[in-house]
Amino acid sequence: MIVIVDYGVGNLRSVFNKLKRIGLNAEISSDPTVISRADRIILPGVGHFRAGMQKLKEYGFIDLLNQKVLKEKVPVLGICLGVQLFSKKSEEGSCEGLGWIDAETVLFKIPEPDKYKLKVPHVGWNSVSIVKDSSLFKGIRPDEMFYFVHSYHLQCNNPSFVLGKSEYSYEFVSCVEQDNIMGVQFHPEKSQDAGIQLFENFVNL
Repeated sequence: MIVIVDYGVGNLRSVFNKLKRIGLNAEISSDPTVISRADRIILPGVGHFRAGMQKLKEYGFIDLLNQKVLKEKVPVLGICLGVQLFSKKSEEGSCEGLGWIDAETVLFKIPEPDKYKLKVPHVGWNSVSIVKDSSLFKGIRPDEMFYFVHSYHLQCNNPSFVLGKSEYSYEFVSCVEQDNIMGVQFHPEKSQDAGIQLFENFVNL
């Protein structure tokens, strides 16, 4: 069962509709009992890092997610804010995250002269270069384009977590993967055929 975790933040319905359109059964839920039965978890999200973590705490999800992801090793896919919450902490609100990956979430710092032509947030299509073998990107061509909307990105302290990179004035981490923990900074639900393939790959892991 694919569960899209509803913690009061983000683009849940667009993810659900994309999965439904391609024939994948998923459920949006804030019910701990439903989440506890999941064999695939998607953690989407848009907005502020601190607000996201506060919502996870308010809903009582942190211990449950740690149980599912760290102990039961259920595959989890973080999208946009969702993957940022995997990190240890964020510059956005000086807030601690879930700490599943050795990374920090940092604001884009566009150097001169690029800061006059590249705006933050980073919005639009950008390529993703995959740096290690991954079933998550099976059937997706190298340097495929995906749709991004974000002001912050991951800065990984452990390079083994880095799955893919993109460039916006400078190179940044756009995908991570370590065992059952996977995350993408872009929005696969808005990324046409490549996004569909990624969702299908995740479900078929």
